[in-house]
Amino acid sequence: MIAISLLLVSVLIIILLTVKYKVHPFLALLCAALFFALFSGMSLDTIVQLVNDGFGITLGKIGIVIVLGVIIGAFLEHSGGAYKLAEVVLRLIGKKNVHAAMGIVGYIVSIPVFADSGFIILNPLNKSLSKRAGLSIVGTATALIFGLMITHVLVPPTPGPIAAAGIIGADVGLVMLVGLVIGMLSLVVAVIYCKKMGSKYYIDPNPEVTEEAIQEKMKQAPSAFKSFLPILIPILLIIGKSIMDFNLTEGQEPSGLVKLMSFVGSPVIALIIGMLFSFLLPKKWDREMLSTTGWVGKALADASNIILITGAGGIFGTILQNSGIADTLADSLSGANLGIWLPFFLCAAIKTAQGSSTVALITTASIIAPLLVTMGFTTEMDKALVVAAIGAGAMVVSHANDSGFWILTQFSGIDVKTGYRVYTLGTLVVGTFAALLVFMASFIF
Repeated sequence: MIAISLLLVSVLIIILLTVKYKVHPFLALLCAALFFALFSGMSLDTIVQLVNDGFGITLGKIGIVIVLGVIIGAFLEHSGGAYKLAEVVLRLIGKKNVHAAMGIVGYIVSIPVFADSGFIILNPLNKSLSKRAGLSIVGTATALIFGLMITHVLVPPTPGPIAAAGIIGADVGLVMLVGLVIGMLSLVVAVIYCKKMGSKYYIDPNPEVTEEAIQEKMKQAPSAFKSFLPILIPILLIIGKSIMDFNLTEGQEPSGLVKLMSFVGSPVIALIIGMLFSFLLPKKWDREMLSTTGWVGKALADASNIILITGAGGIFGTILQNSGIADTLADSLSGANLGIWLPFFLCAAIKTAQGSSTVALITTASIIAPLLVTMGFTTEMDKALVVAAIGAGAMVVSHANDSGFWILTQFSGIDVKTGYRVYTLGTLVVGTFAALLVFMASFIF
């Protein structure tokens, strides 16, 4: 109970420092992490180790991806390519359907592509679409991240769901089918929610850029096809790697093609290739673009802020993961007679406590697996629904200890207060709706 109280106080510290006192999120997260670690009784040596590990491991996974994504975004924006893409997409889907379009794109892309990477890759397109359509970035960015998050927690072969399916002993194909159906229905609710919140909270997608400046850039813009390549090629490479990895049987020696695809399909290499394609976008090439004062220099300056905040979020999450708070929550809930709701509530509690959806999925599956027979979940459909219930819980709730929260707010220019009001609340709404669908399905099958 003490650990849970400390977690609540830590979250309040972050909100108070960032919202009321306008402290930089990096410092707020660091203060909250150290507060929790010290008062939970961790040794000083352990705290130092976890701070270093949390920052290093988090940025080891996503830091270079952030940098490369920001550089691609800079070339798309400054060359006019992002606005050319937006013009073509708006012509096809109409201004009223931007939220749905971004949600669907995110839903598809996140099946093979890690959600954070997917958001970074698609963010330039979303910002330019929102700007041209005159929409608040709040609604469109959250629609995109909800699309990414839904399949990230519900549909294999993303790491969390496939690991949970393996631990539970569920049929992966059935888990995919159930996850896709529940995910698509949940996405409908997410898009409606995002449209409503977008109309309530207006934040300009790119306040520095006027419509006159956009029109000027459009005169020098590359073709829509050429502009699409820096986004499309990394996605296709990452998807290709996932497909080959999924089809590779255990113990099978990978062929040369598989090894090559494994290399070029890793997010870092895929984005490096995408970055090289983005260098082809300017109508007139100037080496100054790559300098410290040029497009790349400005992009790296912007990226540094995001990287620091993401790393601090990693520190907070790592300290929570190593505090034993997940076990405390599991012990509190595992004795309750909640049926199919137990996996959901258990995973939601662990997700809220430590931030990582993947960790929450795997931890919950490990706790629930021995209880399946006792709970009466014995058929293949029962097991698939249990995995889906765990996945729904892995959405609830995303806040300051989740790297996705900071990538959404910092890349989109959404302030922390609005992030809590819109995205954190939204994860509760959408995740609970997904769990309700699982509950209804358990009566049918």
